Amino acid sequence: MVPQVSPVALARDEPSVLTDWWFTVDRLLLASILAIAGAGIVLSLAASPAMAVKRGLPTFHFVERQLIFTALAIVLMLSLSLLSPAAVRRVALAGCALSLILLILVLASGAEINGARRWLRLAGYSLQPSELAKPAFVVLSAWLLAEGRRRPDMPALLLAFGLYVAFVGLLVLQPDVGQALLVSLVWCALFFLAGGPVAWFLALLAMLAGGLGTAYLTTGYVRLRVDRFFHPAAGDSIQAERARQSFIEGGLFGRGPGEGTIKSGLPDAHNDFVFAVIAEEYGVLVCLVLLGLFALVVVRAFSRQIGEGDHFRRLGAMGLALLFGMQALINMAVNAGLLPTKGITLPFISVGGSSMLATGVALGMLLALTRRRAGLAYTKKPAFAPMPSEST
Repeated sequence: MVPQVSPVALARDEPSVLTDWWFTVDRLLLASILAIAGAGIVLSLAASPAMAVKRGLPTFHFVERQLIFTALAIVLMLSLSLLSPAAVRRVALAGCALSLILLILVLASGAEINGARRWLRLAGYSLQPSELAKPAFVVLSAWLLAEGRRRPDMPALLLAFGLYVAFVGLLVLQPDVGQALLVSLVWCALFFLAGGPVAWFLALLAMLAGGLGTAYLTTGYVRLRVDRFFHPAAGDSIQAERARQSFIEGGLFGRGPGEGTIKSGLPDAHNDFVFAVIAEEYGVLVCLVLLGLFALVVVRAFSRQIGEGDHFRRLGAMGLALLFGMQALINMAVNAGLLPTKGITLPFISVGGSSMLATGVALGMLLALTRRRAGLAYTKKPAFAPMPSEST
């Protein structure tokens, strides 16, 4: 008699890394992320073939790139999600140091495109170090702010602010005001979530507003984009107008896959303006579903960490979720005509190798920090408790 082989199943008492990961990872968060990644592959068929043909490339060139980089990003994400919080911190420290060096190299030897230096050529591939630096910067800033609460004798807040100034300064020198704004918003939010004094938080916002005003007065492309946004008739704003028109043309259910026409007039239809192409071909309803998925990732991460007793894990996870959500929100707002153009991609949806891999790193760290490890006691603490300096 042949013995029957039962299906392989994971059990809590099986001592393995995979078992521990499966029973501690936030499966709803993981499912939401994979749903966005899958949608990105399907939705890449909307704009990518037309853009490839326009550039004289094989029809599915960008679709194939999307598949490859999405797969690499997911592998990277799942690998990082296995790490402990301490290992995540070490990876962030190494990644931040390497990224800052690469950002300096960009200024020294990067290719200048449209008056900006943002890319490095390595082994025949283009790399945007600012994308890869963002998740490492957020995690390292969260650790420093958390240490400032745990050890008042350590100048952690000063170090966190110094790191912020160095990173944003390198972005502004490129110049890349859009990424600098995104990073600044996330850092200010982290400072607030860490329990920083309200007066300092307001001072940071005032400093950020002053920086944006300075960028408008001193940086030509920033002034041009802002002027076009507020006064469309005063300049060439055809790209933004076509993006806004796509929502009207698509209506609720869209014109159908491949039936859109506005993408032919958008030079970045497969990248910065892919959301507008989705609106025309798949409709506003699909756009709302996509927006809901991004919101679910952020809300789930916050709800998972709001009572977390480990301040580093709480701040790190919330910071990464904000980075992911704010980047998506800014891109969607630009496509809908609610913000001036920023040159910020839509995570897991826009075509782009550096952006895709950086998203995989950020979400892998997020999954690692939101895991519930067996045998670890969690103490409920106020999420917005003041820093020691303010409580005396």
